[in-house]
Amino acid sequence: MRQVWIPRIGGPEVLTVRELPDPEPAAGELRVRVRNCGVNFADVLARLGLYPDAPPLPAVVGYEVAGEVDALGEGTTGFALGQRVIAMTRFGGYTDVVCVPTGQVVAMPERLSFEQAAAIPVNYLTAWLMLIELGALAEHHTVLVHAAAGGVGQAALQICRTRGAKVIASASVAKHDRLREQGVHACIDSRADNLVEAVRGLTDGRGVDIVLDAIGGRSFRDGYALLAPLGRMFMFGVSSFAPGKTRSLVAAVRGVLTMPRFGSIRLMNDNRGVFGVNLGHLWNETAFLQRALGRIIAHCESGEFVPTVDRSFPFDQAGDAHAHLQGRGSFGKVLLHP
Repeated sequence: MRQVWIPRIGGPEVLTVRELPDPEPAAGELRVRVRNCGVNFADVLARLGLYPDAPPLPAVVGYEVAGEVDALGEGTTGFALGQRVIAMTRFGGYTDVVCVPTGQVVAMPERLSFEQAAAIPVNYLTAWLMLIELGALAEHHTVLVHAAAGGVGQAALQICRTRGAKVIASASVAKHDRLREQGVHACIDSRADNLVEAVRGLTDGRGVDIVLDAIGGRSFRDGYALLAPLGRMFMFGVSSFAPGKTRSLVAAVRGVLTMPRFGSIRLMNDNRGVFGVNLGHLWNETAFLQRALGRIIAHCESGEFVPTVDRSFPFDQAGDAHAHLQGRGSFGKVLLHP
């Protein structure tokens, strides 16, 4: 098998392709011949040594793959050789063959390409968990989506559209026209200093019902200030900790120091909720994963959800994929292919 490794902390150029013998699936597992695997910002943070959950380096990261079943472990049922599947891997996804427990595998919708299928697990499960499972998204809600052109942002826009909710999309100006074509209510410049004032102006001073924020630092503080009564803020990433291609401990420390502190009395008095979401810590919650993915895939099969793919890079250009994602130039999911 061929894998993309992070041998040490560093910039995108440290990513290296290595060849190893193919693994054999254990009992209750199946082996997937990978066609595409997802690239997520957590992978970037792992490369920079800023992701505590990452395995010790050298390591292979990656949370999600799409491909075909090419081997079954002893006693494995419910899947057939050659079947197209989506699999969730808590690390080890940057590979052309991977063994996965069947509880973390689902059948792939026929109408989707392998690229689209690999864009589903992390992005759609994260957005679904925040908006549906925890956020109780409703038609009368207004949702502020940071990084609306990113993978989770794109999934969130589609979920909001199915529920009739309004979306205020935060992204760089160059992406606004395409976001408007996708039906967002309004766009704001993610790099402007007056984001709070802009959102208040768009909501007649009321604020928003839900905030989705993977930026971190000061952005969390601003998001809380924008919540209307009964509003919910979801914190699911800290991309501000890695503003450049190389590691910056100064940026990480600044991000931590500018994060707000939420006291219980304040939350009670404000009638607001603050949620932290780390999908990687739910990878063993197979009942939730299967239930939520089943509903997401049903929306994909009906055509309501169509994963937005930015581009797929070959393994030999994995460093370019990381640089592209970290440069904030992508629109939709960034992928790798063997």
